[in-house]
Amino acid sequence: MKLRIHQFIPRTRVEGPGIRACIQVQGCPIRCPGCAVPFTWPEDGGFEVEVEELAERILREPDIEGVTFLGGEPFAQAGALAGLGRIVKREGLSVVTFTGYLLENLRQSGDPDALALLDVTDLLIDGPFQREKLDTSRPWVGSSNQRYHFLTDRYAHLKDRLTEIPNRLEVRLKPDGRVLVNGLATVDDLESLFRDLLKL
Repeated sequence: MKLRIHQFIPRTRVEGPGIRACIQVQGCPIRCPGCAVPFTWPEDGGFEVEVEELAERILREPDIEGVTFLGGEPFAQAGALAGLGRIVKREGLSVVTFTGYLLENLRQSGDPDALALLDVTDLLIDGPFQREKLDTSRPWVGSSNQRYHFLTDRYAHLKDRLTEIPNRLEVRLKPDGRVLVNGLATVDDLESLFRDLLKL
């Protein structure tokens, strides 16, 4: 089974609890105005990779807590991600999934692939980004309407501690000179960061 992804990040500290692998899928039918990653919208962008190959890469990484699925829109490829989630969960890793859809709608859809992805997800963060509700005071989300759903007990201990967890950014310099940024920040934060980098 194949996934179309924008990028694979083997280790990150900014896309959920602990050190995680991150799959940023390609393709999004929701296309929220003000989205920070509109380059992940086209369904024909990115590249294809076998689920088993991704699982092997994730499981080779030492000392990671789990894997995060974000977008694009993970539920547009729910069947393949559910398959990947089952493999990593068997090895004791956790799954965090981000979606622009609402949990209630996913459950009511009756879509077996969506239900299978929910079944392997420990922490679901749902709701579309709404720029008029911009709020980065909570970890991993960009607007105040977005919600945390603890679908298993794995991260239940975080429920009352979310405001203590700061949002962070990671900046990677690639050998070809590209600068890759992941995590959550406002446009002003990013502009300030790059102004400071240019001064170095």
